[in-house]
Amino acid sequence: MKAWWRGVRPYILAGPIYALARLIGACLRIEVVGYEQVRDLPGSTIFAGWHGRTFTAATFFRGQGVWTIISQSRDGEMQNRIFTRFGFRTIRGSSGRGGVKALIEAIKVLKAGAKMAFTPDGPRGPTGMVQDGILMMAQKSGAALVPVGVSARRRRLLGTWDRYLIPGWFTTAIMIYGEPIHIPPEASGPEFEAIRERFQWEMHRLEAEAEVRMGHPPISCGQTLDLWRPKSDPSRVDPRVQSDTIGA
Repeated sequence: MKAWWRGVRPYILAGPIYALARLIGACLRIEVVGYEQVRDLPGSTIFAGWHGRTFTAATFFRGQGVWTIISQSRDGEMQNRIFTRFGFRTIRGSSGRGGVKALIEAIKVLKAGAKMAFTPDGPRGPTGMVQDGILMMAQKSGAALVPVGVSARRRRLLGTWDRYLIPGWFTTAIMIYGEPIHIPPEASGPEFEAIRERFQWEMHRLEAEAEVRMGHPPISCGQTLDLWRPKSDPSRVDPRVQSDTIGA
């Protein structure tokens, strides 16, 4: 019985979940910071946010034909049905199944000038850690990487690995877009890892800033901001000082 339910669940639940998400999204006010600077970048763009914050992004990018990658798992099938209803164009694959094929297809559409929304810690984590896939896509395609921090004033954080955020009814969410990052085609070894560290840090910094603007402590992916600071960075600031600075 359990196996049967796992098999049919994506087909039964996708419609109701989409309807509920659309209803919550219709009541959601999204404050956008910095998008005008990165909306029309030359070439292709990868907008990157953590896996647990995709609800707000799905609402913001609805109907714009943005590409995304969704795993080939059964849960991925349900997500695919939901995101296509939101107007996303999807590529199926992940680090576990179909990863190489998905990477090649993603590079192809990015070289054609596409915009893509991507979760660098998906589909299974660890949360808050940038994996190789997004960096390889950006390097091979020449796409700009744009980190995005997301939060909501009233919300529920689920007990999932990514602490998935569902905004409350009639509340405000925020999306903060950072500066674009380009990966040189020749980058490798220490230079490549330095770019990963910089990109990951920017994602956590923007996430913490979004949290503070919505009235929460400066936390990203369940950890205080300073714990995400790159090991190579000698300046380690107390997160309470970060909160005062960001909220000023």
